[in-house]
Amino acid sequence: MFRIRRVYDYTSQTDKDAIEQAKLIFRTQFPGASSKELRKLAEQLRNPLKYRFRSIIFVAEGAKRHINGFAVLLHEAELKFCYLDYISTTMQKMGRGIGSALYERVRDEALFLGSTGLFFECLPDDPKLCPDTEIRKQNAARLRFYERYGARPIANTAYETPVDTGDYNSPYLVFDDLGQGMALERTKAQLIVRAILERKYGDICSPEYVQMVVDSFQDDPVQLRAPQYIKTAPQIPLPRAIPTDRKIIFTVNDKHWIHHIEEVGYVESPVRIDSIIDTISKSPYFQQINPRTFSERHITAVHDRRFFDYLKRICASLEEDHAVYPYTFPVRNRTRPPHELLIRAGYYCIDTFTPLNHNVFPAAKRAVDCALTMAEKIREGYSLAYALVRPPGHHAEINVFGGFCYFNSTAIAANYLSALGKVAILDIDYHHGNGQQEIFYDRADVLTISIHGHPSFAYPYFSGFAEEHGVGAGTGFNINYPLSEKIDSNIYMKALTNACNKIARFRPKYLVVALGLDTSREDPTGTWNLAAADFESIGRIIGALRYPTLIVQEGGYDTRVLGTNALSFLEGLWSGSYFSREI
Repeated sequence: MFRIRRVYDYTSQTDKDAIEQAKLIFRTQFPGASSKELRKLAEQLRNPLKYRFRSIIFVAEGAKRHINGFAVLLHEAELKFCYLDYISTTMQKMGRGIGSALYERVRDEALFLGSTGLFFECLPDDPKLCPDTEIRKQNAARLRFYERYGARPIANTAYETPVDTGDYNSPYLVFDDLGQGMALERTKAQLIVRAILERKYGDICSPEYVQMVVDSFQDDPVQLRAPQYIKTAPQIPLPRAIPTDRKIIFTVNDKHWIHHIEEVGYVESPVRIDSIIDTISKSPYFQQINPRTFSERHITAVHDRRFFDYLKRICASLEEDHAVYPYTFPVRNRTRPPHELLIRAGYYCIDTFTPLNHNVFPAAKRAVDCALTMAEKIREGYSLAYALVRPPGHHAEINVFGGFCYFNSTAIAANYLSALGKVAILDIDYHHGNGQQEIFYDRADVLTISIHGHPSFAYPYFSGFAEEHGVGAGTGFNINYPLSEKIDSNIYMKALTNACNKIARFRPKYLVVALGLDTSREDPTGTWNLAAADFESIGRIIGALRYPTLIVQEGGYDTRVLGTNALSFLEGLWSGSYFSREI
């Protein structure tokens, strides 16, 4: 078994290992290539525009992250074409379907990017161009493979003319129209050929040679060589669908339903998750996976151990149908928690409306598992991941719960990701993300930003002021945007744009979004007026940052529009991430 995935950068250890393994394949399969070409594999990720193309690298990853093949695709957005620079598998995996899977993924990507077609070079099968029988046989096998997809050499041009007189085995330029059935116009082909020769081979192709090749394209439309191997020229159809690794991967807290407070006015109910799932399940943008179970140490890396142990003990001690609401609080003296577990609830809580019951701990622990499952996928190279969880978590601080929150899934996932680089948290819930603020207040490696209702009127009331900037090493790395009770979308978008500019200057490795949808019109816990179109714009603005992004569900309680608003945000995020700078 293997999967094809895109390698987005050269900073995570997983992706570094993938590129190094790809280099080994490169050395073996392209022994005549220069060391410069070998170095480009990593350089194309560090600086994707250095070679005047945007570089996209895919790997075929098998068990234990062993790389069995790779492909390098170059994208030219202005001319709307893609060029397949390299594609190869290990010697041991040749003929195992990996090459086909890589090529089909490359075709998917080229079509997804709106390309006229896919171009690449293939060594010739003509005895006049390749007199060596064995080499010619290998060349023919490759051309036969591509002919299955309808890709054939462009005919009647001088592209295969050797740069140096006397050389042989110069490549054809092959064109794959990606099953679109569109003719390639001569003037468009000339521009594309010039771009390929000048950008890829500018150091060996003289301007006169380039002009000669460009001028040799006289057919309009451009003609392809007649099929040589697949006489019926069957084209493997391209699915008009979003490539799997482009989708938003998501997981759902499969234990959220056990946490059900059946009391009038308790808005944090299981139907919240159901309403979102019912909507996004109809969209082609998502791929669901099951959550993993993670060690408790990830929670205690963020929360106080005594607090964690208390929640575990008190929940286990309560009967199924019994709920405890905190009612006694340590206003005068917080140094000694009461001995009785029920009374101690107020010692660890910041309000009177967040109950404890038998199922709180397992539900909250599973929410953390979901957030960590998605964080792990982000670390593996996925670009967008969504943890659809309840109970929420962003009000949970180091050693207190409240605001329907018990463990801070957002903060725990951000802390997990911070092991590999800087992390930015953007909390867009209507209520201040006091949990993240307190947890990371003295840290410079995690930037915490919250856009919320001003604490003068909005929960949690005692934090979220603009002057709270962090302490010690964390000074300047906590930013609050407290907004008025009544605002329009223009005011919100201005604050969001400022927040995104702060994130861009911070240059994090990962972005974690605490997604609150209680900013919507008529939400029972908020006062703002955002609609579905606004959530789509919010998602698009955040997506345009183009960082690997984990979204963790927080608030949002108007179940009539919750699913629509979630889908609008996530589709906007997807569009902003993939199209803001690509097409």
